[in-house]
Amino acid sequence: MQGVVYWQPPESAMDKIEKIIREPIVSKYGSDDGLPELREALLEKLSRENKLTKSSVMVTAGANQAFVNLVLTLCDAGDSVVMFAPYYFNAYMSFQMTGVTDILVGGCDPKTLHPDVDWLEKVLKENEPIPKLVTVVNPGNPSGAFIPRPMLERISDLCKNAGAWLVVDNTYEYFMYDGMEHYCLEDAHIVNLFSFSKAYGMMGWRVGYIAFPNEADGFHDQLLKVQDNIPICASIIGQRLALYSLEAGPEWIKERVKDLVKNRALLVEALSPLGEDNVKGGEGAIYLWAKLPDSCSDDFEAVRWLANKHGVAVIPGSASGGPGYIRVSFGGLKEEDTRLAAERLRRGLQELVTDGMVQ
Repeated sequence: MQGVVYWQPPESAMDKIEKIIREPIVSKYGSDDGLPELREALLEKLSRENKLTKSSVMVTAGANQAFVNLVLTLCDAGDSVVMFAPYYFNAYMSFQMTGVTDILVGGCDPKTLHPDVDWLEKVLKENEPIPKLVTVVNPGNPSGAFIPRPMLERISDLCKNAGAWLVVDNTYEYFMYDGMEHYCLEDAHIVNLFSFSKAYGMMGWRVGYIAFPNEADGFHDQLLKVQDNIPICASIIGQRLALYSLEAGPEWIKERVKDLVKNRALLVEALSPLGEDNVKGGEGAIYLWAKLPDSCSDDFEAVRWLANKHGVAVIPGSASGGPGYIRVSFGGLKEEDTRLAAERLRRGLQELVTDGMVQ
């Protein structure tokens, strides 16, 4: 299923939106890089929560558009870029649609789903020309895996020494479990992406933002060129909702995220017919990454079968460079509905393992 959460934005924020919906300013264009008051609030948030103090902000129509902005700003057609499988499929397609055809895909440790940093070191040293950028999602989509700080710092150092940009997607910054804490890195070669979609249940409102290094000459001007030619600005009403939602603060989000632990446990149990060693991820974000039986060679067909025969939707791993796997989301349903979906998934997988895709 889609990567969504079951909650809506804070009631206090929605109440404020109702009161301004007819104000003329809401229907006009805003500043290309975001409402000044929202950008000011985001800079304060970045400093307080993410320890990013040398970054500027651009507000975008979601984190996906933020990523496209960056690809168009940093890359030319034919450039090489680096990502790791399983990768976020929209990022891969962003490269494809903007003419970046040399997409170098590294693997991940099959046990931890952490990026193969030794492979990255070799690529950055030996590949000609040097890849323009390296990108990761932390915690991961589709894997749900969390990259430890020392590992991301090594990735950052390798990029810096090679002259490559590092783009880190922090969409799931608040979705951390089992005592793990999110972090961000800041340097002149690092760009961080964030989103209101999951944290505040604002998927359809389309608000994300880019935190880019102050000291990168010309970066802001190039981003503005792209922004002005795609959305001009993120929707004013969406930006207002984002601003009002920030007032609820991270505790409002964490109160909801902690309940997802129950959903995760239900789906881990539902995936048990595949074997414990074949279910990974779930350290962060809202995803589990599971290996289908070896006899099931076509994960797209398995996903269709699960939907048609058992009424449950998952994502085929092939879409993320992981054939033979499925991505399962535990964020989109409340606990009682997750329990029903988990039972369907368990029955379907048990049948898949025992009898195959019986029609």
